[in-house]
Amino acid sequence: MSTLIHYYSNSAEETQEVGFNFGLTLPANSVICFFGELAAGKTTFIKGLVAGASQLDPNIVQSPTFSYLHIYEGKQIVYHFDLYRLKDVDEFLSMGFDEYFESGGICCVEWSERIHSILPPNCLFVILTHQTENRREIKIIEKDTK
Repeated sequence: MSTLIHYYSNSAEETQEVGFNFGLTLPANSVICFFGELAAGKTTFIKGLVAGASQLDPNIVQSPTFSYLHIYEGKQIVYHFDLYRLKDVDEFLSMGFDEYFESGGICCVEWSERIHSILPPNCLFVILTHQTENRREIKIIEKDTK
């Protein structure tokens, strides 16, 4: 795996800005997998990513914890998954969610470790780590496709 971006954010606004700039660069069919404990900033980063990729207001972005998926249609379509409550890969597959990986949009998957075995080989990992109450370490890593 190779690190594409390594950044330290000192506020939610900075985390969202990193997401925005990253979202501007993403092509169709990108799958972005998010890792981090609760309140690490995953949804904050995705707010920026949605704004950058789709050109929509970041304030419309909310975590889809209870519905599993929110869809944001703009310049690019962004599919935002939150798999915190997912039981297993079979549940994900039974809902047909894997079809979104090749749908022409950008897939953002929080708690993606629950479906690790079916992730596409070209996905990117965004790892957010608490440093202090407001400071986050953000790493964007390319998955090893070998």
